Amino acid sequence: MTREHQGGTRGWAAARKGVWSWLRFTSLRLRLVLVFGLVALTAAVSASGIAYWLNREAVLTRTQDAVLRDFEQEMQNRAGALPEHPTQDELQHTAGQMANSSQRFGVLLAAENAAGETVYGSSGGLGGFALSDVPESLRTAVNKEQKVTSANKHAYHLYWQRMSDDGTPYLVAGTRVIGGGPTGYMLKSLEPEAKDLNSLAWSLGIATALALLGSALLAQALATTVLKPVHRLGVAARRLGEGKLDTRLRVSGTDELADLSRTFNSAAENLEKRVADMAGREQASRRFVADMSHELRTPLTALTAVTEVLEEELEYEGEGEGGSFDPMVEPAVRLVVSETRRLNNLVENLMEVTRFDAGTARLVLDDVDVADQITACIDARAWLDAVDLDAARGIHARLDPRRLDVILANLIGNALKHGGSPVRVSVTRADDEIVIRVRDHGPGIPEDVLPHVFDRFYKASASRPRSEGSGLGLSIAMENAHIHGGGITAENSPEGGAVFVLRLPQDPSPPVDDDAGDGAHGGDGEGSAGDGSRGKDAKGRA
Repeated sequence: MTREHQGGTRGWAAARKGVWSWLRFTSLRLRLVLVFGLVALTAAVSASGIAYWLNREAVLTRTQDAVLRDFEQEMQNRAGALPEHPTQDELQHTAGQMANSSQRFGVLLAAENAAGETVYGSSGGLGGFALSDVPESLRTAVNKEQKVTSANKHAYHLYWQRMSDDGTPYLVAGTRVIGGGPTGYMLKSLEPEAKDLNSLAWSLGIATALALLGSALLAQALATTVLKPVHRLGVAARRLGEGKLDTRLRVSGTDELADLSRTFNSAAENLEKRVADMAGREQASRRFVADMSHELRTPLTALTAVTEVLEEELEYEGEGEGGSFDPMVEPAVRLVVSETRRLNNLVENLMEVTRFDAGTARLVLDDVDVADQITACIDARAWLDAVDLDAARGIHARLDPRRLDVILANLIGNALKHGGSPVRVSVTRADDEIVIRVRDHGPGIPEDVLPHVFDRFYKASASRPRSEGSGLGLSIAMENAHIHGGGITAENSPEGGAVFVLRLPQDPSPPVDDDAGDGAHGGDGEGSAGDGSRGKDAKGRA
């Protein structure tokens, strides 16, 4: 497929999508217009049909009655004056006289002459109105003699019928002279009346079309009037969804749409108050955590210095160089050293979380060789014997080295603590991303725990809260990945063990803050994975 053809296909798809989008946007408007149009069309067609039918019957009946009355009168006056056995010339002359009446119809007279033969006289001559033009059923009815009774005083009656010849309507009638005489037939063209009725039909059709057009315009105007508040409500709802909680609708009128606008304004006002209250509480909570962390740093600094001295004393005593601790006091000293270190890590993690929540965390980007950075992270924590690294040198990316170290320390430390040896770290490049996989060979992560491994303070085993870390390490690792424009996923490997996949763009290009590197090392994370002095402990448990 050529590029031009692909472009044309995409253009057609975009145009079709735009049309369908417009139809969806105006679907209610279209339905209103269609409903109005159908109602108007039904009413107009019904009214026009009834009017046409009534006028048609009135016109045809009036014309028919006048013609039949005139024909019957002519039959009595002129045909009745003929002798009992008239000649053809007499019939012809009488037929011509009858045809000159005010209604101007064709006349055919039939009678028996003195010789007993049937002779005919037509108003149009030999090529005029003939007996063959009269329907057989009408001739039979005209010539049928009926029994004279008190209810039927005459043996013969006047019969008529409408017919069409080559698209032209006609009225044909026939009767016999009462008391004996010729039989007469009449043929009257109804073409003038048909033209008048066609003109009436066209007029009614035009009126129907105009009514349909007017109803469509009226429906459009009404739809615009009705849907304008709905459109404003939709725009206000979108603005509210975008976080503009001060959005309000102008209320006018007392109809249902006005009530809907008032309800929306009330809901928006309540939402704004609740969000403001929640934001205030959240801000106060963040400020409390930040203030508490800062206040704890001063005594923790002193405690850390003391515990470092105590730890050195414990190491001297363990190496047999003589110690000053009573065997009964030594376990308590070790507990104080461990818990002080744990408390210090927790405070540092809380401060780091506070920076992320406040939006003050920034990147300090540098050109980093990913393999060297991972090696430095493992070496600083004495994990070289417990971690297998599969990373070729030369894979560079613009990253924040400190935050990358935080992520790696948490992921690798978490695998060493909760997984099984060996822990394998591999680095690959996919498109414009750097993909780092950290896999252990432990029992894996329970399926019910997987969705929560990056939640703050989440611990898979609630029965052992003190044996675990703070529950912030993986959460901080995820935040550091997000600030780079990447992410972390966790899953179980089919061969066993858990796999954490870190994806980072090679050049995130976020705003740079030179002061972002100061403060706590938030990546000490789970189990104090960032502290190299405890690498032996981590490696031994791997």
